[in-house]
Amino acid sequence: MSHKPHRPSCARQLRQEAAERGESVHGTARSIHVHCSVSPLRAQRLARGMTLKEAADGLNTLGEGRAGAPRVDGDQLGHWETDRRPRPVTVGLLCEFYECTPEDLGFGSVVAAVSSSSSAFVLAGQPLPLPTALREPVSAHSFEAQVDAARRSVDRTLAIGTVSTTQLDLLDEQVLWAREQYVYTPPAPMVKVLLGHLAEVEDLAAHRQLAAVQVRLSELTAVLATLVADALMKLGHLPRSQSWYATARNAADDSGNAELRARVRAQAAILPFYYGPLEAAVSLAREARIICRGRPSATAAFALAAEARALAKLGDIEGTESALRYAAAAFERSGAGSATGNDAFGFPERRFRLYESGTLTALGRTTQARRVQEAALDLYPAKTGIDPALLQFEAAICLVQDHSPSEACQLAGATFLRISTAHRTPIVEERAREVIEALPPGIRCSRVARELREILALPPGRM
Repeated sequence: MSHKPHRPSCARQLRQEAAERGESVHGTARSIHVHCSVSPLRAQRLARGMTLKEAADGLNTLGEGRAGAPRVDGDQLGHWETDRRPRPVTVGLLCEFYECTPEDLGFGSVVAAVSSSSSAFVLAGQPLPLPTALREPVSAHSFEAQVDAARRSVDRTLAIGTVSTTQLDLLDEQVLWAREQYVYTPPAPMVKVLLGHLAEVEDLAAHRQLAAVQVRLSELTAVLATLVADALMKLGHLPRSQSWYATARNAADDSGNAELRARVRAQAAILPFYYGPLEAAVSLAREARIICRGRPSATAAFALAAEARALAKLGDIEGTESALRYAAAAFERSGAGSATGNDAFGFPERRFRLYESGTLTALGRTTQARRVQEAALDLYPAKTGIDPALLQFEAAICLVQDHSPSEACQLAGATFLRISTAHRTPIVEERAREVIEALPPGIRCSRVARELREILALPPGRM
């Protein structure tokens, strides 16, 4: 380790490399501390890509309304990162902000973070009861006993707060089961299942956990929140869906898992793609693509395919063709095409073809779109969700574009009636109505269009 601190660009490079490896933010901070010769406190900030002002603003927001909390500016934080030691109460605030221990910040033992005016100290960002031994005035003859008592208290807390590997593995299995069930289970009952799993994860995450455990809990939270958001979108609860997608992004970012951060954003792009604004869909998909940093993964292909589909609806032909070309190349190199199992977080060939179909349909390339739709439909198992219906609705739109409105309405109506009542949610109705909206104005009041409207207006369970 050299004695002269490296430039911020060096830390940025290390952060990018760590993101590609899926390394946690605390592991990244340790690498920056060692390699760049900066203090542990500065390394924590650089590992998150924050400026001094951004970190100072975050500290002020966190400490707002708290007795004794400091008002921080960028200069003051810079001094703490180089040559000044903050007060104990400030150390506690820094620990909570960066979700780590005083030792992680280079401020010695956890006892050093105890505020003389507080009855709690901070460990890994969570308040813990102050050991009884530390509540008594310190005297010379009892010092060693108090130190030992404090250590034993911390050890007990660690033992109580830590989730076992077996427990985490069981949670992983339950969430994987939910991901598989989600593919074909109607969204309304699925939301109840997902919320049950989330409650269990939240209960564990609310207690002090080791960093590695907290990462896994954040990952599980991101996955479950994403599926809840998607189910709510299908059910037509759009503001709630948007809020849950935001929660999913926060949890994914908290985990530090680059692949998951990108996947959640690509998935979140579905909401604005269907309900607007389309620019938001493009932005989320691009953000996901950037996080992937060109790695040939299923998530990179997903992000590019989502970007292509949204750009096609916006009429950006050049951008669409470029994104679709890169998506196909990323998908081929990822090896995801061999995946045949059910997993709501997977991106098998049938789902890639669904996105390709939407892109080609929006571009009006009906011959290509039909070939893709037929290939995709052949890949779906008998027990599945609404994706085959979405492909059929796009096939109906292609018929409209090819000047066959009667056939288009008949296909859309037959497709809608084949969908089980539990899956016949608002998003399905909206996709069917897109067929009517695609009709030339003079045909929207025709007999076949009226019949399609009547089918869509049928009460659940009626045919």
